[in-house]
Amino acid sequence: MTIVNKIGLTFVATQRKCTVNFKSAYKDIKVDSVSGRYLHRDHLLPLFNKFKSRFSIAEVGSSVQHIPIEKVTLGKGAIKILMWSQMHGNESTTTKAVLDMLNAFFLEFDRSEEILDRITLVIIPMLNPDGALAYTRENANKVDLNRDAENLSQAESQILRQEYEACSPDFCFNLHDQRTIYSAGPFPNPATLSFLSPSANSARDVTPSRLAAMKLISTMNKELQKQIPQQLGRYDDAFNPNCVGDAFQMRGTPTVLVEAGHHQGDYQREQTRKYVFQALWTAVSSIAFNEYQAETESDYFDMPENEKLFFDVLIHNAHELVSEKQPSYSAGILFQEVLTSAGIRFRPYIEKQGDLAGFFGHKTFDCSDVNDLERLRKNQEITHLFLNA
Repeated sequence: MTIVNKIGLTFVATQRKCTVNFKSAYKDIKVDSVSGRYLHRDHLLPLFNKFKSRFSIAEVGSSVQHIPIEKVTLGKGAIKILMWSQMHGNESTTTKAVLDMLNAFFLEFDRSEEILDRITLVIIPMLNPDGALAYTRENANKVDLNRDAENLSQAESQILRQEYEACSPDFCFNLHDQRTIYSAGPFPNPATLSFLSPSANSARDVTPSRLAAMKLISTMNKELQKQIPQQLGRYDDAFNPNCVGDAFQMRGTPTVLVEAGHHQGDYQREQTRKYVFQALWTAVSSIAFNEYQAETESDYFDMPENEKLFFDVLIHNAHELVSEKQPSYSAGILFQEVLTSAGIRFRPYIEKQGDLAGFFGHKTFDCSDVNDLERLRKNQEITHLFLNA
C-alpha cells in the first residue's frame, strides 16, 4: 500500500517496516530558522510557540542563572523515551536535530501517528541554557553536568534526575557533540557520528539494559551506513558512575549516547545534523515497532572504536614555512571555537609537532609542494603560528 503524508513524502507501508527516503525528505523537515554552532534558548522560543499547538511544552525548572528549562512531551503510548540535549552548552548539533525531529512529528512525517500511538517521548532540548548562552561546556558554576550524576550538585542535574524519576523511561538518549579529532577506527574517515551503550559496572558486563541499547545502536548504524559508510564509530565504554549515561544504565534503563562529529568540510555541522536526525528517527521508530530486537551484541561490537587520529589541518614539511635549514617535521593544527560578536570563530593553534605518521588531516598540506606552500603562506593566521613559535 502506498501512502502520501502531509509533507508530500511517499512511502511504502508493509506489515512492519516502511521504506523512507531520508535524503529527499529532509529538506522539507529541516528547521531552517536554526543553524550554525551558536544556539541558545532565545532561538528555541519561536519553535516552542509553533509546536505548542500539538505538543505539551512545560517549564521544568531553571538554570543557575535563572533561565527557564523546558521539556516537550508528545505521544500517548506505553513505551516511554527520555531525551536531553545540550547538557554541554557548546554542543548544539543534536539540539538542531531534535528540533528537526519535533518538526517531523509536527508535519506527520513517515509513520508519525503510529509511532506516537506506541510511545511517549519526553525531550529536554536544552538542559544547560547558561552554558549555551556563554558557549561553554560547563554550566554557570563551571561544573560539567555530565560528571555530576552522583553528587547532583547543580540545579540542571537535579532537573534531569527529577524528569528521569517522573518519566520512568524505558529508553534514554544522551545527546552530545564530539571534537573533530575522532576517526572511525584507525582509518582516514572522520567519525561523523559515534554511539555508545554505556557500561553499567566497572567490569563492563553486557547487562540486559546495555544489550537493548546495543541493539538499538546497531539499528541506527545500519541505516546510516547507507549514507555515510565507514564514518560511524563506537565511543569508549570506560565506566564512570558520575556520567549520566552510566548512572541510568546502572539503574536498568537502556541508555544510548549519541556523539555528533565532523563531516567533511562541515564545521557548522549542518550535514551532521541531518544524520543525527536520521539516527534518532530510526531509533524511535525501531523502539515503537520493536524492530531493534533483530540485532545482536556482535553487530554493536563490530563497529570500529573511535581513535584520536585527526587534526583540522595537517602540514607535512612544516619547517619550510620558517626556514629550509630547519629539520623536517610535520605539524598538526586544531581549531579552538571562540564566541565573538559575529558568531563562532575557529582559531587555529598548533597541537602537536613531530613525525605524525599515522595521523590524518581534515585538510592536508605538504610544504615541499610549491602550490601547498604558497597557499599556506597566504593564510596569515597559520603562518604566524610558526613565525611566532
